[in-house]
Amino acid sequence: MERNFGPELLAPDHAGVARAAEMLVEGRLVAVPTETVYGLMARADRDESVAAIYRAKGRPSFNPLIVHVADPASAQDLAVLDDRALALAEAFWPGALTLVLPLRDGAAVAPAVTAGLSTVALRCPAHPLMRSVIAASGLALAGPSANRSGGVSPTLAEHVVSSLGANVDAVIDGGPCEAGVESTIVALREGGRWQILRPGPIPREAIREILGTESDAVTSQAIEAPGQLASHYAPGKPVRLNAEQAEADEFHIGFGGVAGDANLSGSGDLVEAASRLYALLHEGAAAGKPRIAVAPIPGEGVGAAINDRLSRAAA
Repeated sequence: MERNFGPELLAPDHAGVARAAEMLVEGRLVAVPTETVYGLMARADRDESVAAIYRAKGRPSFNPLIVHVADPASAQDLAVLDDRALALAEAFWPGALTLVLPLRDGAAVAPAVTAGLSTVALRCPAHPLMRSVIAASGLALAGPSANRSGGVSPTLAEHVVSSLGANVDAVIDGGPCEAGVESTIVALREGGRWQILRPGPIPREAIREILGTESDAVTSQAIEAPGQLASHYAPGKPVRLNAEQAEADEFHIGFGGVAGDANLSGSGDLVEAASRLYALLHEGAAAGKPRIAVAPIPGEGVGAAINDRLSRAAA
């Protein structure tokens, strides 16, 4: 009989990893923690498995998916990595960097993963559970954030369950995600050009140290990577930004000296703020007040990623 009351909850141990890998090989959906957020994983080489991701999330089919791989050698089976890509991989993989690269001819990637583009987004994650699942399954895994499309990304297993319910077959409960915002996405262009398509935990300055000056080239009108939609990460309530003080009907998310109803980081630590961002947006969504206000967040370092997510949440 088909299970319809919720996902199978898996422990973060050898048995849980083995069960997750078994389900993924069968073509089912499993939410797995990464160092950024929980991802909704499926095998990247099977059309019906990838289609299940889009159905579960209610995700637009023109929005490509990130493929998670074990290492740079596995990445080269799917994409063409030039010297710049290899240098970035050496510096930041495993880790919170996604590279948008030319899709290799004959790569075992379902067409829906790339949304019909000639490029593919690849990441080698650092989270030990995610790495264990990739190794145990022997697969490249396509995986966006494990939540309904456009909503607040999940940093806890309970966020996944409350958002997706029975639309996901299983969830590995690995506790809170460390970084708390999605990976930095860098597109490598012809002629040595490059662009950041989505800011994340790895700041622009760190990329620039390896690649040199960022390109000013205009991208195509196609959505090339996750997180580029104007409205995204939305908590289901109006969000007001740069709010030193809250109105009576607003749940106030503070930062530093702006205390708020809940505080991203009382000490003003941007890394801590990033790790708590989605958890507090979930808290604001569940609060009794009909609106959310967020204190000003500095824009340097990972603050650029925080402000990117907040601006899309408020769109």
